[in-house]
Amino acid sequence: QGQLVESGGGLVQAGGSLRLSCAASGSIFSIDNMGWHRQAPGKQRELVAVINSGGSTNYADSAKGRFTISRDNAKNTVYLQMNSLKPEDTAVYYCNAVLSFRGSQGRYDYWGQGTQVTVSS
Repeated sequence: QGQLVESGGGLVQAGGSLRLSCAASGSIFSIDNMGWHRQAPGKQRELVAVINSGGSTNYADSAKGRFTISRDNAKNTVYLQMNSLKPEDTAVYYCNAVLSFRGSQGRYDYWGQGTQVTVSS
């Protein structure tokens, strides 16, 4: 079985930057999509950005022009560079990845534990 471990959250002032990292571990055969979602108090979880195995990306409108998602396939890691942060970006950010494992058939959807991002005004 696999695991996603997130890091990089914290408290920043409006206009600042953070970079989130998420590393997948386990007997991984391949990784399909990797992405980031976020959930603010009282709101539903929403997609922020996603990147497929070939490097093609997609962003929520609120993230376009400010956030950049990337991946390092050799390290089984996905990143989210967040610039020009706004108070409305405050949320728990969750890593998501679709994994296949050596010796197992099928694909499985994994989630990280979440990391808190707080942006003060």
